[in-house]
Amino acid sequence: MSLKIGIVGGTGNVGRKILQVLTEQRVDIQSLRLFASKKSQGEKISFQDRDITVEQLTEEAMQEEFDYLLFSAGGEVSEHYAPIAAKSGNTVIDNSSQWRMTEGIPLVVPEINGDILKGYQGIVANPNCSTIQMVAALSPLNEVYGLTKINVATYQAVSGSGSAGMQELQEQLADPQREPRTYPKTIAGNCIPHIDVFYDNGYTKEELKMVYETQKILNKPTLPVQVTTVRVPVINGHSEAIYAEFEKAPDLQEVREIFEKTQGLVLMDKPGDLVYPTVFDAHDRDEVFVGRIRKDLFNPKGLALWVVADNLRKGAATNGVGILTHMEKLKKVR
Repeated sequence: MSLKIGIVGGTGNVGRKILQVLTEQRVDIQSLRLFASKKSQGEKISFQDRDITVEQLTEEAMQEEFDYLLFSAGGEVSEHYAPIAAKSGNTVIDNSSQWRMTEGIPLVVPEINGDILKGYQGIVANPNCSTIQMVAALSPLNEVYGLTKINVATYQAVSGSGSAGMQELQEQLADPQREPRTYPKTIAGNCIPHIDVFYDNGYTKEELKMVYETQKILNKPTLPVQVTTVRVPVINGHSEAIYAEFEKAPDLQEVREIFEKTQGLVLMDKPGDLVYPTVFDAHDRDEVFVGRIRKDLFNPKGLALWVVADNLRKGAATNGVGILTHMEKLKKVR
């Protein structure tokens, strides 16, 4: 079935990456429309063998018929326009944080909980980029050993802040005296333990996103999840140092076998041969890369690992398109 698809935020980093993923996955498209703010109206975006003219986002456009609308234009845009599109019978896949914790709205990583979308029409929330790669690695272990606790520190690239973050890093690398605009402190040569706003409890919004999204996706509403998120001077690709505890003691060989057979994961775990994942390995790839797997020295039920992914692809565009293709597969299942 050829699909009518619209992309809201089609001129941004994630919007352009969605176009790339749609092409790579050979999604059968009948029509494709790109929407953005008034200032981008009329811009030409190349897609496959043609140029698409960017349209201004309007309420009237969202009331037209689409099979899928992929939103990647921020929470305020999604808050206003996504319900209009959904009420008109369109399926919305939203990459912002606006709807992730709303009751009744599915928060989906297709390979983990995609089957909850069977028969569903409305808004579907795409999780936070850092949440996606973490649950992708831990979910298959949870099925075997039973997760009881997660402690994670993230190392998040500037592409997660959009073009402004990438430009600021490049400017400061060229001129270390350049004043920060996008970040609270200089990002070049620095690590900033501050992503999004701080709350009164000392945690940032980004950290609490990972806590509550993980609980929702894994259907473990009381799972203890401890998070520290850090912005690092890397252009693209998020890394995570994860420590997890389980009901049953994990066996290292079995853990590696689980990772090797899980679709969408790549095991790189021979540190003696310098085989472990970095953002260069994950660049422009859809898989989640796992390595540095170690048993806790003091707790047989604890496991440490290092997880890396391309945040613009698996952390956003690929997961969003994956939701679309999974919903299409579910329609064929009776």
